[in-house]
Formats: sequence, C-alpha cells, structure tokens
Amino acid sequence: MSSAFVYDYVRTPFGKIGGALAAERPDDLAALVVGALIDRSAALDPIRVDEVVFGNANGAGEENRNVARMAVLLSGLPITVPGTTVNRLCGSSLDAAMMASRQIELGEAEIMIVGGVESMSRAPWVLPKPERVYPAGNASLESTTLGWRLVNPRMEGDWTVSLGEATERLADRHGISRERQDAFALRSQSLAANAWAQGRYDAWTIPIPGVDLTRDETVRPGTTIDGLAGLRTVFRSVSEGGSVTAGNASPMSDGASAVLLGSESASDALDRSPLARIAGRAAAANEPQFFGYAPVEAANLAIQRAGIEWADVGAVELNEAFAAQSLACIEAWPIDPEIVNRWGGALAIGHPLGASGGRVLGTLATRLHAEGARYGVASLCIGVGQALAVVLERVDKA
Repeated sequence: MSSAFVYDYVRTPFGKIGGALAAERPDDLAALVVGALIDRSAALDPIRVDEVVFGNANGAGEENRNVARMAVLLSGLPITVPGTTVNRLCGSSLDAAMMASRQIELGEAEIMIVGGVESMSRAPWVLPKPERVYPAGNASLESTTLGWRLVNPRMEGDWTVSLGEATERLADRHGISRERQDAFALRSQSLAANAWAQGRYDAWTIPIPGVDLTRDETVRPGTTIDGLAGLRTVFRSVSEGGSVTAGNASPMSDGASAVLLGSESASDALDRSPLARIAGRAAAANEPQFFGYAPVEAANLAIQRAGIEWADVGAVELNEAFAAQSLACIEAWPIDPEIVNRWGGALAIGHPLGASGGRVLGTLATRLHAEGARYGVASLCIGVGQALAVVLERVDKA
C-alpha cells in the first residue's frame, strides 16, 4: 500500500458561542475553508479532488445533514466531487482524516479534502414527533448544542451523566485538584496568547469575509490564576467537591477547519511537498462516564501501529475538552508534559466540536516542522466513551 500525507491545513478563527461568528452559517464556514485550500494550491485542478469528507457533531440544522456535500456545492468545486459527512462527535474531523487516509493508502483516491465544522451558536432546538396525532400532554424542546438529548430510557444512568459531571468523576478517580486544573488552564491561555503574538497561527488561519475576527475569540492574554480561582464551579458545588469551572473547561465555540491529504504522487498535481505522513491511527472506547480518559489507549494503539515508541514522540496535540481529563491522559503517558499543546489548546482556543480534529491534526503537522520533531500524536476524547489518535511523521522538504 502507498502512504497518505498531509499537504496543507487551514482554519477559521474560532468564535465563542453567541460571539463574532454567531451569524455565520456552518455550511458557509465549511465552504470557506474548502475553497481556501483550493486557492492555496494554485497548480491544482479542482477536478482532481477525489472527495470531500467533513466532520460535524450536530447535523440537525443548517448543516442540512451532509455538510460536506453542501461545502462542495457552495465552494464552487466541480459538482462531480462527492462529499460525505462523518459524525463521531468531538472526534468527527479527525475521523474524516483517518477515513480519507485509508482510501489514499488503498489507491482509491489521490487527493482528498477533509475537515470539520460546527456552529454551536446556531445549533437548533428539536421537538420530538408525537406518537399519535393531537397528543393531550405538553412537549419540550431539546437543545442540540451539546450533550445528551432524547435519551433512551434503557441506557445505564451512569453512562448519561453530563460531560461536566463525568469530568468531576474522572478528577476524583485520579486525584486531580481544582488548583492543578486552574494551573493547566492558565498554561493553555498563556501558550495560546504567545503563539498568536509570535505569528504561529498566521499562515494557517483565514479571514472570514465581513467578520471582524482575526484571532480566536476566547484567548484571554490577561488570564491570572487568581481570576481562575475566583470562578464558581458549574456541575457540583464546592461543598460537594466540585472543581470544574468555565475557566478550566473548553468554551463552546463556532468554527471550521480543513486539511489537504494526498498520496505521494499528489505532490506533482499540487506542486508542493507534503508536511507529514500519516504513520498510525487508532480508535478506542471505555466507560461512557470516563470518556475523557479514552485517549490514553487510542494514542498507545496508534503508536504501536506506527511501529514506534513514546520515546520517539516529540510533539503531542491533545484536545483540551477539560483540564482534568487532559491532565489524566498526560500523566498516563510516559512523556514530558511540556511537549503537549505548546501553542495552547482548546481551553483557550475553543472547541467547535466538528472542527477540533482538523485543528489538532493541522497544528501537529506545523509544529513538527517548527520544532524539528520527527513524530507527533494528535488525539481527542469523545463523548460517550471514545477517543481517536493519529501519529504523524514529519516529511522534510526536498
């Protein structure tokens, strides 16, 4: 089999829920990043794109169920380019990259555009259909923004706790204090602010026409440990042992990301060299209420399949859904914590569910070159007890 490579990556700035991107439709955001990738590869004939695979965790609203196909049509790609949408919740766009890379390795495709999008601002409410006409009782709207909805009563009660309560339980299990969570959140904010100040994201973050947003909206350079310590807990009271706050949890966000994947021979069609080779992939699952710990096994499996060891890994991009779950995973891996998210993570940057996988994969590819590391790992935890991980190997330009 041939190998699959990362050639390019773009994303929008991530906006906070109800913020600068709240008026932007998710299908328009998806089309924007797809079109940007095409524009950045001037030598590429768009007809050469074999398929667009996009991740999206909602799909209940303006995504129109298959936002990948909407992006193809709205971006001006030839209508003969197919599009399919993947939903593995927070891991959706990394799953899209994994699926597309397999097609490339099998020789079924040469050039693929993958990525993801989410507008948590515009996620609709849904109303269940009644089982009979004109029911006598009341009906309740269910938010599709985040978490469980229309839960099957046969589900175990422990499985369907909120993401925040699940994180509280993970923090209890691993003895992760509020102080450590806040310190990790401060690190994320500081590193993200420094990365933006140093221009780390400038080449990969594209403007949105008509929107005055050039950087991630939830990065707060003035964050202090005292400010974080003063935030109230959200899911449990302090007297109940609560530790998760708005400051040490990722903010709900809007945004899109896209990654250009191709075979080795795609280099000629693109007139550019690849950034990194996809060397290993894996999915893992555990108890739904401990979803935050699932990246541990996913990354271990991906490294094993890449034929390397943790000692070979020089960079890690772990999506920071919560500080507590990030710390639990980092402590389970035999690594220097300083190689994780050196340019900040989702606690600062934001977490638009369907777009985050593309962000961590693209950031990892660029970090490998900036830092001279050979191998890196990108991973995300996923609600309902799953995780994905991808190993990249840096490719030096010819």
